[in-house]
Amino acid sequence: MDLALLRTFVTVHRAGSFTRAAALLGLSQPAVTSQIRTLERQLGRPLFLRQARGVTPTTMGDELAHKAAPHLDALVEIAETGPDNDSSLRTLHLAGPPEFTAERALPALTELTGDDGQPFALRASFGNAEETLEGLAAGHHDLAISTARPRGALLTATTLCDEEHTLVAAPRWAEQIGSANLDPKDAPTLDDLPLIEVHESLPFVSRYWASVFDSRPAASGTVIVPDLRAVLACASAGAGLAVLPRYLCVPALERGEVVPLHEPAVPPLRTYFLVVRTGTLAMPHIARAHEWLHRAATGWG
Repeated sequence: MDLALLRTFVTVHRAGSFTRAAALLGLSQPAVTSQIRTLERQLGRPLFLRQARGVTPTTMGDELAHKAAPHLDALVEIAETGPDNDSSLRTLHLAGPPEFTAERALPALTELTGDDGQPFALRASFGNAEETLEGLAAGHHDLAISTARPRGALLTATTLCDEEHTLVAAPRWAEQIGSANLDPKDAPTLDDLPLIEVHESLPFVSRYWASVFDSRPAASGTVIVPDLRAVLACASAGAGLAVLPRYLCVPALERGEVVPLHEPAVPPLRTYFLVVRTGTLAMPHIARAHEWLHRAATGWG
């Protein structure tokens, strides 16, 4: 059986679409369709059911993918690393949002890069949810941390942890407001204060206002910086109020550089997902990192 046909088949199985598989393989859609038909003729049975949106595997298709995918992944890894390289040291390519990846994921995973019997090399890249998931689907990353759960069969996601958001500012702004126990009717008071955000659309502030005050912020951003750590630095310097992940604020809160402006009974949460290409958890270094991050997340609170 032609390995090229099997590689195309596994890609279609994971992508759930001839069109998406063609893009991942760098082939035309007719070429992908032709290869799948050739494989189906060789096996004497259909592998996919064609639907209006994509394809779904038959029982035969699922069985073949289960048998073939791990071996094809291993062959790809050999081709990428070379037969003479030390197979005990594999490279894990991780992608995720810059702040969470830097503050949470990387410190946890660097424990696995040492000489503990199963070390691996680590490469990280930063991006938003759309960028990281596209890169993962295209094979640029092995593991992605995302705030969006992917759809389709190409990627498999598991819940990693929830992130609590808190409304903070320098102490002088808290003194001006006079209370950390605001009612929903007090949102207009907060709208009089300058806002610090990561984007003009005010994603963090808008989510907080909708969840806690059941309203939208009336003010626009005063300071826009594309990194939550920079937002915290600006808030600590007194530039205005900000909505930030609590874990990121803890040191500044303990030092008194910022204080909570509001402490709702149920704080807004954002969920992180750990995402892999379907089938790649059969590769030991990916499975080990995946398990290790889940284990570390139990202590992140």
